[in-house]
Amino acid sequence: MSRPIYVLGISAFYHDSAAALLADGKIVAAAQEERFTRIKHDAAFPSHAIDWCLHHAGVGRDEIDAVVFYEKPLTTFVRLIRTYMKVGPKGFASFRQAIPLWLREKLWIPYEIDRGIRALGYDAPGATWFVEHHESHAASAFFPSPFESAAVLTFDGVGEWATSSIAHGRGNTLEIREQIDYPHSLGMLYSAFTYFCGFRVNSGEYKLMGLAPYGEPRFADTIRDHLIDIHPDGSFTLDLRYFDYLAGLTMTNDRFAALFGGPPRAPESDLTQREMDLAASIQAVTEQVVLAMARHARAVTGETDACLAGGVALNCVANGVLLREGVFDRLWLQPAAGDAGGALGAACLGWHRMMDRPRAVDPRGRDAMHGAYLGPEFPSDEIGAWLDAEAIPHETLTGAARADRIAAAVDDGKVVGLFQGPMEFGPRALGHRSIIGDPRSPEMQSTMNLKIKYRESFRPFAPAVLAEQADDWFELATESPYMLLVAPVAHERVDTAALRRHRESTDLREWVNERRSEIPAVTHVDGSARVQTVSAATSPRFREIIEAFEARSGCGVVINTSFNVRGEPIVGTPDDAYRCFMRTEMDMLVLEDHILVKDDQPAWDHTDDWRDEFVLD
Repeated sequence: MSRPIYVLGISAFYHDSAAALLADGKIVAAAQEERFTRIKHDAAFPSHAIDWCLHHAGVGRDEIDAVVFYEKPLTTFVRLIRTYMKVGPKGFASFRQAIPLWLREKLWIPYEIDRGIRALGYDAPGATWFVEHHESHAASAFFPSPFESAAVLTFDGVGEWATSSIAHGRGNTLEIREQIDYPHSLGMLYSAFTYFCGFRVNSGEYKLMGLAPYGEPRFADTIRDHLIDIHPDGSFTLDLRYFDYLAGLTMTNDRFAALFGGPPRAPESDLTQREMDLAASIQAVTEQVVLAMARHARAVTGETDACLAGGVALNCVANGVLLREGVFDRLWLQPAAGDAGGALGAACLGWHRMMDRPRAVDPRGRDAMHGAYLGPEFPSDEIGAWLDAEAIPHETLTGAARADRIAAAVDDGKVVGLFQGPMEFGPRALGHRSIIGDPRSPEMQSTMNLKIKYRESFRPFAPAVLAEQADDWFELATESPYMLLVAPVAHERVDTAALRRHRESTDLREWVNERRSEIPAVTHVDGSARVQTVSAATSPRFREIIEAFEARSGCGVVINTSFNVRGEPIVGTPDDAYRCFMRTEMDMLVLEDHILVKDDQPAWDHTDDWRDEFVLD
């Protein structure tokens, strides 16, 4: 019997390095380097992720048939040189930082790949290919999707030259039809406001999205009048006089600051109404661009279904607007929409384009992502042996008894860390590396933000809901397995008077603790929620817990947030999970079949502090 053909995809050297492996065209493993190194958004060559993928699939020393890198470094280098030549001496400080790194590392990526593979004990791959960045994004969106053909939209900061693209996927082919080129970039525009509002670029954009409902879009016209010219087909141009990302070391300049009433907010300082209104304004403009481009993509491709990827595709509020506007009949969103997912897209291009292999769509309408549960898992018996060896108190339960024990804790107001099954690929925890709680508690959002996650109190939490009950709790008539759609909470479950009251207060914490609906802990101040639908097909053990909670409470919804503290990558190992559990005010930890109660644990006498270990995002 012949062995499978293995295609390894790699993304690296910018942020969110990752590896993904196909065996005969099927996705068998994918993981981000940060989960192994504990460096958030780790950009290094993903040695650990590659090693895990290859070992997990049992790939032999000489069995790597092809490696595909997610962009073309030489093309990016040409873009950088041309940009620096255009901006002249103004760009010297940026040039002095960027070019040595390119000369030392990024221009030698083919050799880095060969050296990295050999260092892991494998022979050089049979072939090494490079594909364009936005092709990788588009491929990650289309090829694993449940659609035979679709329009494909990608948006991010920048690849080689492209910043947004419209592609057409059919069968095993993918064609970029139109693109917008650097320096005109929707991702850069959004990141400029991320920076200006005091959050970290390439990390804090989701905070800006979460902040937007607290504000009014009173700057939207200013943005459209001065910063971006949006054309009817969704293409756009930026007025580069207001930005500093071409030549300088910051995203915006003094002209930008003058337009919005003063300098950027200092990181970690108090948020003001200006930042809230700026967040609402850039969110509104982003949604306008996405809608216009989507309408044009439908006209260009003639398709009624669409797939999305790229960093801006993680803007689940814009995704929800696109769905409700009905531009396309169906949407499919790549759960690892950012650069990590580029590794998967690159591998798919290697299989379908370079090797010209056919593509089969699941007749049941399922995607090929296996629920995004594509990373490492740890056998329960091995975890039990480790707990015993470390004398860590725990009880062991299985099946319905396990689910009911966890559900009882949640129903009792406890906060529970879940570590079960294969790790998720992408930025969202989907029940396997999650922290869960009771959504009915109006205090739970503040409690989890301030005592568990140690993050800003304004940030909302997501609900995980039994898939068949989604439209009972939310105005959502489709599945949302990857937590990438925002939808209104069902009207009959919302307190509309409470939603109105929050506009009358200037106290952010007062807004957070308002009881806005039957599930206030997952209802944002505008009555919306970022929904995950949970089905038995992809996550049976997570679903079993939610079912047990519903049996107790009558509520088929739980809070679901990622298992980490602020600035930390999502936990990757049982040891990571235990350390996070003990450093926070979490009440219970579930490690597969083993349940740990905080009150039963020995005193945590380690002197290390997570604030010293992780850079705040």
